[in-house]
Amino acid sequence: MDLIAQGYGSSSDSEDASSRKPAKVAKITSTSIQVNGAPDVSLEDPSYARHIYTNPTDTQLAVNLNYDSMLQPVQGPVNPFTSSSSKSRAMDVRRNVWTGHVEENMFSEHDFRTQQQSYAAFGFAKDPSVLSVADNGQSGSGKQGTGFVGNVEKAREMDGATIWDKVPKHLRNNQNQKKRQTRGDASVLEGKDAYRGPWATYEGDRIGELSGPTEEERDVHDKQVEAAAEEKQARNKANPTKPVAAGSETTVFHGKEEHDYLGRTYMHVPQDLDVNLNGEPGTQTCFVPKKLLHTYTGHTKGVSAIRYFPKSAHLLLSGSMDTKIKIWDVYHDRRVLRTYMGHSKAVRDVNFNNNGTEFLSASYDRNIKLWDTETGQCKATFSKKTIPFVVKFNPDDDKQNVFLAGCADHKVYQFDARSGDVTQEYDQHLGAVNTITFVDDNRRFVTTSDDKSLRVWEFDIPVIIKYIAEPDMHSMPAVAISPNHKWMACQSMDNKIYIYNAKDRVSQNRKKLFGGHMAAGYACQPSFSPDGRYLSSGDSEGNMWIWDYKSCKVHKKFKAHDEVVIDSAWHPHETSLLATASWDSNIKLWV
Repeated sequence: MDLIAQGYGSSSDSEDASSRKPAKVAKITSTSIQVNGAPDVSLEDPSYARHIYTNPTDTQLAVNLNYDSMLQPVQGPVNPFTSSSSKSRAMDVRRNVWTGHVEENMFSEHDFRTQQQSYAAFGFAKDPSVLSVADNGQSGSGKQGTGFVGNVEKAREMDGATIWDKVPKHLRNNQNQKKRQTRGDASVLEGKDAYRGPWATYEGDRIGELSGPTEEERDVHDKQVEAAAEEKQARNKANPTKPVAAGSETTVFHGKEEHDYLGRTYMHVPQDLDVNLNGEPGTQTCFVPKKLLHTYTGHTKGVSAIRYFPKSAHLLLSGSMDTKIKIWDVYHDRRVLRTYMGHSKAVRDVNFNNNGTEFLSASYDRNIKLWDTETGQCKATFSKKTIPFVVKFNPDDDKQNVFLAGCADHKVYQFDARSGDVTQEYDQHLGAVNTITFVDDNRRFVTTSDDKSLRVWEFDIPVIIKYIAEPDMHSMPAVAISPNHKWMACQSMDNKIYIYNAKDRVSQNRKKLFGGHMAAGYACQPSFSPDGRYLSSGDSEGNMWIWDYKSCKVHKKFKAHDEVVIDSAWHPHETSLLATASWDSNIKLWV
């Protein structure tokens, strides 16, 4: 700056410049001056030091601001995603709810009702907003600055009239209303001008004619109904499964050879194990399973029921919703041995006879089939044109040709497997029969039904011995018998398992009650351990529950499957081998 001052004079010296000598100019060399391309510059404006900056969206301030600070313009980059208009941007700033801005204003009930009814009658109303101003200076800009919302053109034509203002006839909304007939002449009794008085009707009313639609309206309605029915039928149309003809059942053996070098099939009880499969069940102390041993994956849909091979339990039979029945190897390779195919719909229940040479299968195709376990041949098919929910052989050795079937038509049918005839019917239930349990040395059997009752029958006599139905009872779709055949565990739809005496006098043991699980809506089959120490059941969330039978307390709960565990069975000769079946199409062994 000194160099500039020396090189240039002030304006006052311009007048006598001619009388003064020229000033000496300092010589500038390259070594005497260094140029700084980025000098330190202070960006602070001293005037801004007096202001306090706030966020425009703040609704509360911790300090008192002066007038100048509150009126400072909004600084910073503009949000490119907001509206470009200043009004919309102001609304974005003042937004206090997700959908916009809600104002708290005092609005009289009379004014509110007036504008509400005016909008309903004429299609427009005044804009009650106080954040904007209309072109005429009133609060509330409305559409296009008119101060009204709704039909702006009509508001201009009617000059913003309300329901309390007088409106010309051509602008009223009652132009399409029916006109009422005249009262007529009191001196005329009949004819066009007959006296009607206060009973005058409206034009177009068909007084004296039959009420109802006209022929044209009826034809249009019929066509609409037919079109809707066709559309619904096309939408709900499904490919019906073709029933399997008798004698067309098939079977597939999945092993390499059906017979070993001694001519034995998979029916032979293995002797090369550490467990005596021919021993007496329940002689060993049982324990709670701790880990997963094996998972059977072969079914494509949910598994409905699993049954161990009688006495030895070296095979496991399963019925599935994929219409197939499979038998699995419990030991050695633990793979599927044979598949039985003969049903056209989901299999509901399976049941072995005493020696395991035959088994029954009940399906939703309304058929009951008798299969040969070893060869896979379907020996007979039984049907009463109703869905069987449960099938049971008579446990007596001299009655292995007789079995019972509980069906959806509220009846229990007694079949003779040799002749195929129905030898007895038990028809006292008022709902579908879900379970059949033989008690009292197989002289009686107990049935449970959807009618929320439990009934005891004498075998081969269709007369009820005992009927149990309490007001607080729920349906019990799954029942298990204890190893000593003294107690029955009944899965109730109120998420509890009740215990009933299975001896001479069938009654509830009110000291035993097991709960905690969620099984309402599902027929989760309970199961006793071979020694009777534990009671197990699945639930609707895929968990496995194990209770201590003596104390009724939950001993263990673990996640077993991804979907509902519908069935479980303890191995009669193992200490802790438990099989579980689920609607996730898997069968698992826990040990």
